[in-house]
Amino acid sequence: MNKNNIDPKALGGLLDAVSKKLGVPSQQLRKELESGKFDSAIAGMSEKDAVKFKQAVNNPKLVEKLMSTPQAKALYKKLSGE
Repeated sequence: MNKNNIDPKALGGLLDAVSKKLGVPSQQLRKELESGKFDSAIAGMSEKDAVKFKQAVNNPKLVEKLMSTPQAKALYKKLSGE
């Protein structure tokens, strides 16, 4: 994986882990996220957190930076059971 691309396998694993936490099928969550809809992802968030989430996902460089942090990598491993 080069630093400008997210590993598709890691992304799929993260998507599966998040879908389980949200109780939403991963394919439904993927479709929503790919189409720019975040209904399932933000359903349980406070309004303040939902606004922050929307700001973050509208900035791909920020998402990439966040996903490359040691904390994000550790959270992914925890959620995915690795």
